[in-house]
Amino acid sequence: MQTPVAVIAAASPAQPLGWLETCWHYLVLGVVQGLTEFLPISSTAHLKVVPVLLGWGDPGVAVTAVIQLGSILAVITYFRQDLRQVWAGVVAGVRQRRWQEPEARLGLAIALGTVPIVLAGLAIKLLVADFDQSPLRSLSSIAVVSIVMALLLALAEQLGSRRRLLQQVQVRDGLLVGLAQALAVIPGVSRSGSTLTASLLDGWNRANAARFSFLLGIPAITLAGLVELKEAFSQPVAGGVLPLLVGIVSATVVSWLAIAWLLRFLQNHSTWWFVGYRLFFGFGLLLWLGRGQTG
Repeated sequence: MQTPVAVIAAASPAQPLGWLETCWHYLVLGVVQGLTEFLPISSTAHLKVVPVLLGWGDPGVAVTAVIQLGSILAVITYFRQDLRQVWAGVVAGVRQRRWQEPEARLGLAIALGTVPIVLAGLAIKLLVADFDQSPLRSLSSIAVVSIVMALLLALAEQLGSRRRLLQQVQVRDGLLVGLAQALAVIPGVSRSGSTLTASLLDGWNRANAARFSFLLGIPAITLAGLVELKEAFSQPVAGGVLPLLVGIVSATVVSWLAIAWLLRFLQNHSTWWFVGYRLFFGFGLLLWLGRGQTG
């Protein structure tokens, strides 16, 4: 029986992959990214775990960040009308000092909420020499974090009043939810999961909490992808740029579908399904790791 360590080692094949097989790998990574970026189950965790379980190995921070550009393209096009209104509100606020309008307040909240994750990302980039090999990216760490975040989401589902709407957003909401978003630099936390949890604890309606999470994530995901863009495209990949483009396109399509589905789902359903899945994912991964160590 192969241990998890053996599976990871096997993911670096003696023979280099052909371009067709590489495109297939990136297609799967794009689908995984699209399915998990906006659901509160952690795209980073799944992009680490799924390839390892398939014997492909960890694709690394740079590649996963670039594939996330597909998700940001999807969310920008999906919420293009919302973004136009937010921009118009911010412009009106600057020109006419009308910062009490909902769109202006939402723009300020998004800007303020982006600061914590930018600072956290810079700290990791500057202070952690090899984050790809960090203990925080280990499978056991991802499993434990997934379980902890599941319990926090359950607490938020139980305690949240679910009365506030997006039109009631205040600038301080951006800071509160932005601090929660900064936790997503830890694999397994889930950016959408942490922001949804914080919003529910703050009394937000489920669907509106998800909408704010999506809008707040646009600057963060975009910056993460752009920072790693040069490094990812500079890495030797069979087929050149084509596999990365395949991953980005598949992530775009699947992300769009996931956004549309989640917004409809949360209008009439709770987040308990995601709590259950995250507990299953975390404990299942721990069992798999334990079985490998004793096998």
